[in-house]
Amino acid sequence: MIEVDNLRKSFGDTQVLKGITTTFESGKTNLIIGQSGSGKTVFLKSLLGLHTPDDGTISYSGKPYSEMDIDERVGLRQKIGMVFQGSALFDSMTVEENVMFPLRMFTKMSKSERQDRADMVLKRVNLVNAHKRFPAEISGGMQKRVAIARAIVNRPKYLFCDEPNSGLDPKTAIVIDNLVNEITKEFEITTVINTHDMNSVMEIGEKIVFLRKGLKEWEGSNKEIFKTDNEAVTDFVYSSDLFKKVRQMYIEERN
Repeated sequence: MIEVDNLRKSFGDTQVLKGITTTFESGKTNLIIGQSGSGKTVFLKSLLGLHTPDDGTISYSGKPYSEMDIDERVGLRQKIGMVFQGSALFDSMTVEENVMFPLRMFTKMSKSERQDRADMVLKRVNLVNAHKRFPAEISGGMQKRVAIARAIVNRPKYLFCDEPNSGLDPKTAIVIDNLVNEITKEFEITTVINTHDMNSVMEIGEKIVFLRKGLKEWEGSNKEIFKTDNEAVTDFVYSSDLFKKVRQMYIEERN
């Protein structure tokens, strides 16, 4: 679980985060959404420890990050997995070498142990014949699965995903959504996803935090988002005619 209390962050005279309070639960897919400039990227980087808050606290499993000593922060870092927007795979490494990289950096596993662990997670993300291939030799969807495998290879307690569906076709995006959702529940991970993909919101948004101008404008589930009367949320989520029709159908069915 990650608890955020009154989080504030400014850059110069520009206040980006304006007192955000929320909770991200373990075993659930937690989504951060909002328009460009809403503060969601700064929020995600603050959760990762890449930005130091001006005020407020971020607690991991009940312990505020600001109160952790160096050893505790290093230990926390080893419990975090990250899926980057562009996958961020090493071009000069094979698929299995990319996946084993965190194990080489943060564990004392033998080479055979690292190999066994990499085999296990690659199988879990349905990549069984790509071990010796390089990133340039596989599709974008396969690269995302490699990135997910690398993110979970060290058995993280926390998983962060920055636009995991960026650049993917709709069918592949659904596969990635389902995979992240399944892994979250299977390993009881606290997963936080920064996304603009409304299909992700509708499909796997068990907890959604909507940011607007640095404030938490709304939070709830993908079921509750259909019923909200918050105009800023509906304007953002149902900006297309298709989603407006879907919402109207849902409302009519409920009535």
